[in-house]
Amino acid sequence: MQTALLILGPTASGKTAYAIDAAIKQNGEVINMDSMQVYADLEILTARPSAAEMGDLSHHLFGHIDGAVAYSTGAWLAEAEAAIADIQARGRRPILVGGTGLYAHALTQGLVPTPPVPADVRASTRRLVGADPRAAHARLLQVDPKAARKIEPKDAVRIARALEVFEATGRPLSDWHQDPQPPVLAQGAWEGIALMPDREVLYARIEARFEAMMEDGGLNEAHALYQRRLEPDLPVMKAVGMPGLIDFFEEQCGYDEAISRSILDSRHYAKRQMTWIRNRAADWKVIPV
Repeated sequence: MQTALLILGPTASGKTAYAIDAAIKQNGEVINMDSMQVYADLEILTARPSAAEMGDLSHHLFGHIDGAVAYSTGAWLAEAEAAIADIQARGRRPILVGGTGLYAHALTQGLVPTPPVPADVRASTRRLVGADPRAAHARLLQVDPKAARKIEPKDAVRIARALEVFEATGRPLSDWHQDPQPPVLAQGAWEGIALMPDREVLYARIEARFEAMMEDGGLNEAHALYQRRLEPDLPVMKAVGMPGLIDFFEEQCGYDEAISRSILDSRHYAKRQMTWIRNRAADWKVIPV
C-alpha cells in the first residue's frame, strides 16, 4: 500500500505546483489540506487550484463546502481518511497539500475529541470575549486554569473556544484534551515535506499574488460572499483578505487601504504558518524553495 505524502508550507510558497508535479510523477491523487480551500465561495481569494492547473489529475476536498457551514477539523479528518483509503485501494499515492498545520497534526498525531457547541452558546461567548478578551481570559483562569496558562490573554479565538466548551458542557477543555483519538496515519505510513522560502522573497510573492487576485476577479468574488450576509464569525468570513475587503465594502476604508491591510494580513498569516512548521513539524524534510 502506498504511503501518503504530506506537503505543508506557508501561503504563496508554491505548494500546489509541487503537489501536482509529485502526483504526476508518483501515480498520485491530490487531497486538499487547507481549511479555506474547502469553501466553494472562495476560489480566487484562497488560491484554490483551478481546473486548468489540475487538468486530468484526480483531486479531492476542494471547494465542496458552502460558506454558511462552520466546517471543522473533525469533519475534514473523516473525509480525508475516506479519500486516503479510496486512493490507496486503487494502488495510487495520496498526496495531501495545504497550509493548515492543524489538519496535518490531526492526521498524523490524532485529534482531540471536543463536543459540539450550540450556536447560541458560541455566539454569546464570542460576544463576551470580543468585548473584553482580558476579562474573558481571567474567567478562563478560574474555570480551566490548565488551558488558560497555554493561551495568551490577547488570543481571543482560543479563549473563546475554551470558554464555549466549558459553558456548553461544564467540563474544561483541558479535560477533553486528555483523550486524543489515534491518528489516521500511523508512523511509517506517511512522509512529510515542508516548503520554506526565504521570508523576504515570500513576502514579495504574497504582495504580487494578492494584487493579481484582485485583477483576476478576487474583488468580485469577495463581494459576492459579502452580499450573502453570513454570520461574521463563520470561518469563510475570516479568510485572509476578507476582513479588509469587508471594511472597503462597508465604506470604512478606501480600496488602497483595504488591499494594503489584506497583504499585511497575508504576511502575518505566512509568518504564523512558518513558525508552526518550525515548532510542530521540525522532523519533516524541509525544502528551502
